[in-house]
Amino acid sequence: MVKRVIGMDIHRTFGEVVIWEEGLLRRAGRVDMTRTALEGFGKTLLKTDEVVIEATGNAMAVQRVLSPFVARVVIANPMQVKAIAHAHVKTDKVDAGTLANLYAAGYLPQIWTPDARTERLRRLVARRDQVVRHRTRIKNEVHAILHAYLIPPCPHADLFSGVGRRWLGRQPLPADETDAVARHLRELDRLADDLQVLDREVAQEVIEDGAVKRLMTITGVNLIVAVGLVAAIGDIERFSSPQKLVSYMGLNPRVRQSGLGLAQHGRISKAGRSHARSMLVEAAWAAAKAPGPLHAFFVRVRARRGHQIAAVAVARKLTVLCWHLLTKNADYLWARPALVAAKTRAMELQAGQPQQKGNKPGSAHAYNIKALRDQEIAVAKKAEQAYEHFVGHWQPRQPKPQVRERPNPTRRE
Repeated sequence: MVKRVIGMDIHRTFGEVVIWEEGLLRRAGRVDMTRTALEGFGKTLLKTDEVVIEATGNAMAVQRVLSPFVARVVIANPMQVKAIAHAHVKTDKVDAGTLANLYAAGYLPQIWTPDARTERLRRLVARRDQVVRHRTRIKNEVHAILHAYLIPPCPHADLFSGVGRRWLGRQPLPADETDAVARHLRELDRLADDLQVLDREVAQEVIEDGAVKRLMTITGVNLIVAVGLVAAIGDIERFSSPQKLVSYMGLNPRVRQSGLGLAQHGRISKAGRSHARSMLVEAAWAAAKAPGPLHAFFVRVRARRGHQIAAVAVARKLTVLCWHLLTKNADYLWARPALVAAKTRAMELQAGQPQQKGNKPGSAHAYNIKALRDQEIAVAKKAEQAYEHFVGHWQPRQPKPQVRERPNPTRRE
């Protein structure tokens, strides 16, 4: 029996279906985007059929519904499909036929489909990020109100702490603005409760995850950053080299080169998962402030390119480091044991585990001893000095001379 390819151009409410068979395309109508309609459509397909859809908001749900009825459901990368096949006439039927033709010819760019646990982690991380962004937006609105009435900055460290709120309540604001600030504060309290619930769910989900604990050994990487990276990466085996992971995170520079001209390197591509990339940059700033080789690397790049580019360079370095730690099942070489124990214990408490009260100190007790903290910092500073000594004799790479084409004496001008 000849294999058939079912191309579907799916939308929010319906999907256009085109069937490829023996090199010919034929339209098969539309299917409603409901579970009942998709199950009925799946019963009309053959066990040997392969369905092709593009990555959209409901693509994963369509894949789960149709997978039991066919041999395979493939999700295509829409950006790469657009780059390969560009049509002047664009309709749902043309798009579905393009998917079927590319897959039948073996040219369809596919995306990796995460397992159920990775998909749940991605949802939890995305929801937490939405709450944090909403909270930041509300805080900025409160600051904007104070700025509009020429009120100086809060003298306390946190405007939204107890002492900061008492200072805020004493400021001369109109009655409507005072009511607006009160509404914003109530919304912040509600978001804090939601954030606490989400943090507990995240910690409970990964409390036994070895990959998360391994990434937390890196200075500057906390629980949320480690979970976000694990959720974004999924199966590390699908990246054959650290450069592949760097490209997936969108931290590789754009390159333009044509003919005999020199390659021009531009800004980073930003083509990967934006949330994971932002967390890597956040971790890079934290790692740049702590003693260690990453701090020395940040200082070296900052001296030549500025602090913003240096932070992105450290984020790229962290990506490469994550690839090596996950593929080799090893912890960070310059990890600070007391700090890692404190991170781990904080994750356990966040997951809801009981506190350990008694005379016997816990695993994170060493972080409370200043002498041990100073000892670990001294070791990190020695590693930083070793890196500085290692790269001290490096010279900036000079650009290669441009090769000019030799004139052809036999060619007439």
